[in-house]
Amino acid sequence: MASSAASRNGAPRGGGGARSLAGGNLRSSSYKSRPSQLPGSTLRRSSTGSFAAAGDDGVPGRVRVAVRLRPRNAEEMVADADFADCVEVQPELKRLKLRKNNWDSDTYEFDEVLTEFASQKRVYEVVAKPVVESVLDGYNGTVMAYGQTGTGKTFTVGHLGDGDTASRGIMVRAMEDILADVAPETDSVSVSYLQLYMEAIQDLLDPTNDNISIVEDPKTGDVSLPGATLLEIRDQQSFVELLSIGEAHRIAANTKLNTESSRSHAILMVHVKRSVVSQDDTLSIENGNSSHFVKPLRPLIRKSKLVLVDLAGSERVHKSGSEGHMLEEAKSINLSLSALGKCINALAENCAHVPVRDSKLTRLLKDSFGGTARTSLIVTIGPSPRHRGETASTIQFGQRAMKVENMLKIKEEFDYKSLSRKLEIQVDKLIAENERQQKAYEYELERMNQEAQNRIAEVERNFAEALEKERLKCQMEYMESVKKLEEKMLTNQRKVINLQDQVVSVSDEVAEVRKLLQNETQRRKASEEEVNKLNTRMGQLMQSEAGGDGEILRIHQLLEVETQKKKKLEEEVMILKSQLLQLSYEADQSRRYMERVGSGNGLNGTDSPSVNNGEKAPVGTLFEQVGLHQILSYLESEDANVQIHAVKVLANLAAEEANQEKIVEAGGLTSLLMLLRKFEDETVRRVAAGAIANLAMNETNQELIMTQGGITLLTMTAADAEDPQTLRMVAGAIANLCGNDKLQMKLKSEGGIKALLGMVRCGHADVLSQVARGIANFAKCESRAATQGTKNGRSLLIDDGALPWIVQNANNEAAPIRRHIELALCHLAQHEVNAKEMISGGALWELVRISHDCSREDIRSLARRTLNSSPTFRSEMRRLRID
Repeated sequence: MASSAASRNGAPRGGGGARSLAGGNLRSSSYKSRPSQLPGSTLRRSSTGSFAAAGDDGVPGRVRVAVRLRPRNAEEMVADADFADCVEVQPELKRLKLRKNNWDSDTYEFDEVLTEFASQKRVYEVVAKPVVESVLDGYNGTVMAYGQTGTGKTFTVGHLGDGDTASRGIMVRAMEDILADVAPETDSVSVSYLQLYMEAIQDLLDPTNDNISIVEDPKTGDVSLPGATLLEIRDQQSFVELLSIGEAHRIAANTKLNTESSRSHAILMVHVKRSVVSQDDTLSIENGNSSHFVKPLRPLIRKSKLVLVDLAGSERVHKSGSEGHMLEEAKSINLSLSALGKCINALAENCAHVPVRDSKLTRLLKDSFGGTARTSLIVTIGPSPRHRGETASTIQFGQRAMKVENMLKIKEEFDYKSLSRKLEIQVDKLIAENERQQKAYEYELERMNQEAQNRIAEVERNFAEALEKERLKCQMEYMESVKKLEEKMLTNQRKVINLQDQVVSVSDEVAEVRKLLQNETQRRKASEEEVNKLNTRMGQLMQSEAGGDGEILRIHQLLEVETQKKKKLEEEVMILKSQLLQLSYEADQSRRYMERVGSGNGLNGTDSPSVNNGEKAPVGTLFEQVGLHQILSYLESEDANVQIHAVKVLANLAAEEANQEKIVEAGGLTSLLMLLRKFEDETVRRVAAGAIANLAMNETNQELIMTQGGITLLTMTAADAEDPQTLRMVAGAIANLCGNDKLQMKLKSEGGIKALLGMVRCGHADVLSQVARGIANFAKCESRAATQGTKNGRSLLIDDGALPWIVQNANNEAAPIRRHIELALCHLAQHEVNAKEMISGGALWELVRISHDCSREDIRSLARRTLNSSPTFRSEMRRLRID
């Protein structure tokens, strides 16, 4: 343990963390075998004599045991008022007596006996401070509290002392001493805070990490927990905050023996890494008189670990009143403590086999009992005669632990990086000194001044030239911009003239189509009159006896021919009406565009003119004239043009909410899905997908679409289509389905989310906007389900790999895409289970940006609330020092 303050803090620590080095680079020294101290070093001494480095019995590695008596509580004052305490302490003799009855008692000796009046400071200095000093010297150390439930273990070890600094426990005081002794420039201190609950190791600083595995080095046998959170400590305040977070996550319950009974073993691991300087033994050469040559100092890194353990209290079930789940907790606690007792018994009796693998607690404390760590044990007892059996068991445990001996060792690694850095500095100094000797100071100063003046003149000249070039460049760009604007104005004027010509041409086409429609109407009427005449004639012939079967057959054939002609004429009339209405619609658009051009709006007007309030929509007019069932029947026509026009009309009808229910009842949804399944024509698929997207705005229709396999058909279309408009329609339909809470799992299982992400290959802004809207709708539904308690697991979006694309497009130039992505990020972050993946995926930085720079106040506020309400995000922001 001998080391000087200069040796601990005088040399800088090498870059990076310590690592195992091959051959002679790793040096391990035993506490017992160290023959002498370094020249000029001082021996660190404990402030009390009872727990000094070598101890009263001269065994430096023996486990030191202190016993602390708790004062009577309010219940014992009443229940045991007529009975004397079962324990009598004699602190000056380091003894205590356990009464068997009024005239007989057993006497026990410990390394220290603390009365009920002992202060927290006294307890720390006697029990823990020698261990902390050993840890600062490079040894591993353990301080553990053991005793019956309700006897003050947690108060002794883990009390924070928020209201009263004098009541601070061992954890807080130990960290104060460690931080006061280490050098921030060369040393580092990091902590992990865990609990062993029901034989599962859980991270108190990250509650989601609830099953940490123990890893054992096959060569050295050292035990480590690579899955535990390890945070570096710079100041006492941050350490107290971490302890508060851990205590809030620790499991406790109310029993008959203790209103706040710990139901788990708490373990605080403090890792200390220090840079020291080692000096090898001196070499002597005798030439008459002895002369000593001292080798140069070599930098070392010492790694030590302090383990502070607050064991859960042992209890008897009939006294604590535990039942149900608390009974299972009590069983687990008693089993782990029993395993610890067995290990201590085996070590005390020097047994060949120590059952350390019977419990995770004994595996974690493998180095503390029979290992290389300096260990102090404080056993806490109560004065009540009602619990004499538990008190006797606790005392026996402490007596057996005093027989356990550890072999204290220091592990040191040579810090070659620090040594190399020092040598480089020395070489640089020698080179600089050599240069200063070769050149005169006045000449060098004059030369530098002259060079500086030349550079200043050159910079001023270059600046003037660059300024003149920039001015000419700006002037040329201005002239070029004026020229381009003039050309654009001429182009717009030509476009206006062309549009006027197109309007005239469209008007002529409309007139021609109207004439064709009138002719077809007249032909239809003539056909109907001829059919009526034939029907009349057939009736006459049937009444006539002279008529024959041949005549009737001929008339039937004529009727069939006329019926086919009628059906064909009706389809042609349907096409002509659709074309007429479409041309009328385009003519109306052109007329309104020309009116805007004439009124001075130019090309900056809106792209979609609205229908006049006094006019009836063309689609509505066609709907009334033809009928929904007739339109649906045209979807099955053999003529491709008829099908295309029919599906267009149906898509326009579906855009109005009043028509949607009628379309679904008439089988329109089923027909659209059949078109999507069978047709390879890009126009039919695009318009059918648009109609489905319109129907998907209704929640009832959404469930029907999913039931009839609509998401599978949309997913297949998304994979096959290349046209951006088709993909936009498909993405819009899936985005509408993503807004339904009931369809989340089905959307994922049938590939809806992956289909959305697959459509980003197109790169079209409208397609990306619909994809972003679908992801935002899905994330919002998940956030709502998590708030209501109906969802617990990680986001399905993260499972399907959507997070990288979301982070990549969170700052997209297109405002609609950026707005939807920002909302999706905020909703994903509201569920704590997604926090770790979002941090590793870079989403935390985007959330911070949104909380500061988003153009919408509601999204900024949502991002701030989300970051402030998440412990994981707050911890990461503190680690990264983000305000």
